[in-house]
Amino acid sequence: MSLGEWIHAGTLEALKAERSKVVKGGIAVFYHEDRVFAVDNRCPHLGFPLHLGTVCDGMLTCHWHHARFDVGSGGTLDPWADDVPAYDVRIDDGGVWVSPVPRQTDNTGRLKARLRQGLEQNIGIVIAKAVVGLVEAGVPADDIVRVGIAFGTGQGTGWGAGLTILTAMRNVLPKLDRTGQILALYHGLVHVARASAGRAPRHLLGPLPQNGAGVERLMAWYRNCAEVRDTQGAEKVLLTAVESGVSAERLADMMLVAVTDHFYLDGGHTFDFHNKAFEALETMGADFTKPVLASLVPLLGDPTRSEELHHWQAPVDLVTPLRQAFERLQAGSGAAREGVPELDEDALLEQLLSDRPVDTVEKLTELLLSGIAPSRIAQLIALAAAERVARFHTQNDFGDWVAVLHTFTYAHAVHERLLRSQEPLLNRALFYGAAAVYHDRFLNVPRAPAPKPKASATDGDYRLEELLELTDRRQQVDEAAGWVADYVRAGQDCDALLNTLGHCLLREDAEFHTFQMYEAAVKQFERWRERSDSFAERAKETLLVACARYLAAHAPTARELPHTARIAWRLYRGERLFDEEERS
Repeated sequence: MSLGEWIHAGTLEALKAERSKVVKGGIAVFYHEDRVFAVDNRCPHLGFPLHLGTVCDGMLTCHWHHARFDVGSGGTLDPWADDVPAYDVRIDDGGVWVSPVPRQTDNTGRLKARLRQGLEQNIGIVIAKAVVGLVEAGVPADDIVRVGIAFGTGQGTGWGAGLTILTAMRNVLPKLDRTGQILALYHGLVHVARASAGRAPRHLLGPLPQNGAGVERLMAWYRNCAEVRDTQGAEKVLLTAVESGVSAERLADMMLVAVTDHFYLDGGHTFDFHNKAFEALETMGADFTKPVLASLVPLLGDPTRSEELHHWQAPVDLVTPLRQAFERLQAGSGAAREGVPELDEDALLEQLLSDRPVDTVEKLTELLLSGIAPSRIAQLIALAAAERVARFHTQNDFGDWVAVLHTFTYAHAVHERLLRSQEPLLNRALFYGAAAVYHDRFLNVPRAPAPKPKASATDGDYRLEELLELTDRRQQVDEAAGWVADYVRAGQDCDALLNTLGHCLLREDAEFHTFQMYEAAVKQFERWRERSDSFAERAKETLLVACARYLAAHAPTARELPHTARIAWRLYRGERLFDEEERS
């Protein structure tokens, strides 16, 4: 680089008198201890002008949050601040010249390392800056997610909310614009960091010595360990199965059969978390099989088994008819069928939402024995659960939103697994979902009114910003639902609506269940989108209304997380964050 391409920073004598100055390109130049140094003028923490800081004993201190930097290299003593870019300086004939290019430019390897450090130290701004840099550098989203999955599965007590959020947000990326994608990745990774904070690294136990045990024997061992809550034995059996070359699909069946041996474990969370881990594995690669699957085993240590709960036994006993149904299904699993009957979807949906749970168990049993695809039944159970959310009345306790949410996300997880599996024992999960829909019936009494058509609406009346404006105010649940219903009925762009609903979520400091709601609604909507009949159209509207109602009920929040992400993005773009005039 010729001297003509460098930035002239004045004379050395003038700099000695001034001690510091800012030159073209936003570079702060300092004279200190008979030497000249140059660094980016924006503090990498939150953008405070560093030329207003203090240099003492070779250390540059930002006056805003007291971040400290080696003025020569730009390295920071405070990990939350990040290093500040440093520039080469030349003295030529009494003039000071500064290179316009920093000594070290960000690269994907460094950004991935910073992301890992942000996760390890649970520092949101570091995570945000790494995500922005990686996305803007064109790094595939799955490569970013892999960093979070690798870290999260190696820490703490196993798969939990943080990893579930990250996987859910990875699943919805195609429905979001660029800003939404950055926010989705950032939210997921921050929640992984929070869930892992203060946790010791997790070390795998290792497989058994190879003795030729087949997959059926390993499955029996795994189920036995789960039955007696022996997580260490279960982990060793699982890792033995992986080491033996059991396929990913068969491993999923093995683990979920153990999960469904008991009723609706931990209110559906156990099945849902397993499903998310299996979804993560589909894109993360075989190298992640052992850590991801082993991270699920702790979930079997002490889950609530719903057959032991009073409301599953009284006033209506569901345990006995469910066990009888499972026996009938097992006995009839190999029976020959002449033909598969038509499924009356309206009738089944009405049955699922009824007050006759024993009849529902009988109906589901008959449908399965007749050859109706379990995944199709699962889709209708998920729709029934979405209907509970769509008709949840705000007169209920606010905390009861989570009850209807759990049923919906569980039913969604069951549907996703049954689309991928032919294991008959997993069909038991259908009955647990149907029972949960029944138990949620009291949360639809009174029922929230269905959105009424907006007589004055025209194609030109819909601005997606209106939905964002509604969720800027508290308890606009019915208003948001009505707006979404009108938008859908008017034939507007549902992809644009899904993106906007995503921003309703991602601009908030959302809690775990809200992420679950959005992802499940998006995925179920896409499943129904494969059809164009009137029933499918009603189903899609129900899902979008349910999502809008849940998001509106949980907004607005303090919005601290998205604020941090915006700062990171502005720092990346080189924007001025700190206005000196505003200080006074």
